[in-house]
Amino acid sequence: MDGSVVSEQTAAPTETGDASFEAFVAARGDALWRSAWLLTGDHQLAEDLVQTALAKSWRAWSRVGPHGFEAYVRRVLFTTYAAWWRRKWRGERPTEHLPEAATTPGDSDARNDLVAALADLPRGQRAVVVLRYFEDLTEQQTGDLLGISLGTVKSQCSRALAALRSSPRLRREETSDD
Repeated sequence: MDGSVVSEQTAAPTETGDASFEAFVAARGDALWRSAWLLTGDHQLAEDLVQTALAKSWRAWSRVGPHGFEAYVRRVLFTTYAAWWRRKWRGERPTEHLPEAATTPGDSDARNDLVAALADLPRGQRAVVVLRYFEDLTEQQTGDLLGISLGTVKSQCSRALAALRSSPRLRREETSDD
């Protein structure tokens, strides 16, 4: 450090707070990325979303504390996601895709179909489904996190599930043994 004085308003977490914040990111970063990936459907965009949410939340670490910080970060993650989709410009998209690492073919097709079906949902419905069924939050917790009423959570969830049930991406052809 250069020895300059930092005002209390702009002060970042202390060195001990930095270590705790880093421990939080190490422990919960993968779960945050998974939620971001389910929302965005894109690996790099999910990484950007998590990084942005953590950067926005970092200064609140000492105020919120480690026990309520995950809920705080998730709220920032979902509100940032919503703000990104309100913008007209969606950012750059690569024209060619790098090859993915090898996976087992059995489960990847179903997972890709689910992610594609989630991507077809409106952002509010997608956020509710991810929080309710992938993050296993209650309706009340989902509403609190997204800043919407319990009734809105229920109606968004109902509409999303109806859309997923009728999605051609999730329909499986019945095979019969003749």
